[in-house]
Amino acid sequence: MSGPPLPKWGEGDPDGAEPGPPEPQLPGPRGGTRVLFERELSLAWSGGGGPLLACAFFACLTAILPLAAGGAIETLRPVAAGAAWLALALSSLLSLERLFERDLEDGGLDLLATAHLSLEAVFVIKALSQWVATGLPLALAAPVAALALGQPLHLAPLTALAAGIGGLGFAFTGALGAALALGARRGGLLIAVVVLPLFIPPVVFGSGALVRAAEGLPVGPALALLGAYCLFAALLSPFAGAAAIRNAQG
Repeated sequence: MSGPPLPKWGEGDPDGAEPGPPEPQLPGPRGGTRVLFERELSLAWSGGGGPLLACAFFACLTAILPLAAGGAIETLRPVAAGAAWLALALSSLLSLERLFERDLEDGGLDLLATAHLSLEAVFVIKALSQWVATGLPLALAAPVAALALGQPLHLAPLTALAAGIGGLGFAFTGALGAALALGARRGGLLIAVVVLPLFIPPVVFGSGALVRAAEGLPVGPALALLGAYCLFAALLSPFAGAAAIRNAQG
């Protein structure tokens, strides 16, 4: 007669080794992209109020101009588009100083340099998260600010669209300035000095589109130039920014 079957290893034996939890696996490039993007958005919202600070600064700038100009609509309307875009450019500078600096201080950049993603991809993810966290809220606030300066109501959708496109260019150009200022003592001042001249083309093209729309002229050429600037910044700034990050890491 055959006896009972022998128990398998670890079954019915109190001294048998129990299978442990599976070892964690590092996310691949696609999972690393999602994790880094969510991390950057979380840091943008948790550090200093996120886009609320930029929108509040934007509102303050657009409120000062009517007070300084006397508040007459006839005086404000010709400069409404340019003033709104100038305030938009200055508000986009607020959260750039800590974009790469905090990762350099706590060693996060060293970990990102050894991960699946290249530094160029890390730069793009950080710039896009900066646009989502700050640029898009400012684009939604831009029509309200322009209306307060006397801009016609029917130009509000165009104002939001142009501000969204220009904000993407601000994000990539601003991220480049933040990468170039890594390790500097007065990083915020250096970012402003480097970035503000590069912000001039989108300010000119964006405000020019609104002025042409107010005069009944086609806005396609101005929007095309604005989009070309954003495309140029998105293609070139990751390589220059990654080189600046490697130089800061030594």
